[in-house]
Amino acid sequence: MWFHSDINEELVNTVKSKLLSSSTKMGVPYWDIYSNGSYELLEANGFTKTSEQVGMYLTLTGPYEKAGTLTIKKVVDMETALLWEELFKQAFNYRISHKLLLPPYENIDYFIAWHQGNPAGTVVLHDTGSIIGIHSMGIIPSMRRKGLAAQLMNNVLNLAYKNGYEYATLQASEAARGLYLKLGFEEQFVMKNYILSH
Repeated sequence: MWFHSDINEELVNTVKSKLLSSSTKMGVPYWDIYSNGSYELLEANGFTKTSEQVGMYLTLTGPYEKAGTLTIKKVVDMETALLWEELFKQAFNYRISHKLLLPPYENIDYFIAWHQGNPAGTVVLHDTGSIIGIHSMGIIPSMRRKGLAAQLMNNVLNLAYKNGYEYATLQASEAARGLYLKLGFEEQFVMKNYILSH
């Protein structure tokens, strides 16, 4: 569920009612762009924060350093979609079905990162005009601690710069925040993710 404006008591009660009447477990992301602490209404009404991410952006001035041997290849068929699904599950510990990747979307591309002939991770790029949104960037556990995340990001930034995008945006976990700051990303807002505690 997404909010299109800042929240108030009435909106929180409406969301709570919808969640309680649904058999589907849904999360509620709150974008802390109003700087007034209104997310406290969620916490006071039985919502529990499950994670927090920082919205970040980068003005693309490239080209960017391309160190190492990591490459990225687009998901184009059932075989690569199934591989992407498995890599994503390993990297993030939850599953996005390969069925959502095909047929291709006009503004969304799914990529597999490859290192020395071995699949190493995933990334999704979302074209929104002059802005490229970077999502689901993850390296599988067996390939971590080799500098591949930085290589993957540099590959993505070079691709975006080459294709004429002006900005790159992403939501960073606390673990990845330092990498993005080092690459020149700037922080814009905090996104807090909530679930309704029953």
